[in-house]
Amino acid sequence: MKATVFALAVLWAGALFAQTPAPPQQAAHLDKLATLLDLTDAQKTQVQAVLQEEHAKMRAAHEQAVASGTKPDWQQMQALHQQIQQETLQKLTPVLSAAQLQKFQTLQQMRGEMMHHFGHGGPPAGATPPPAQN
Repeated sequence: MKATVFALAVLWAGALFAQTPAPPQQAAHLDKLATLLDLTDAQKTQVQAVLQEEHAKMRAAHEQAVASGTKPDWQQMQALHQQIQQETLQKLTPVLSAAQLQKFQTLQQMRGEMMHHFGHGGPPAGATPPPAQN
């Protein structure tokens, strides 16, 4: 069971961070998330809107950093990412049940751990990451 959840979390994380996911691929990832969270059709529509907004904010922040010609440090990007994630959780709180929200947060945590493990979420070489928070 854990392996299945982990595999689906990997696919879901890829959908959220892909530069330009194809609509059918994005829909497939949302379907997997809907299955994991046992979403109703109405919830699925609302969650999709919230996650698309989160993705758009992440993309806009990246594009703004590139356009400015300056490279933000790892801690700044981590703080921004956490802020956007908190906004997403706030928007999902009235949409999801307490159990669904807990599952969503677990998937987010797993995504963060995977990104860090595979070198996508950690600081650049030579930088010191902030201490882990539990």
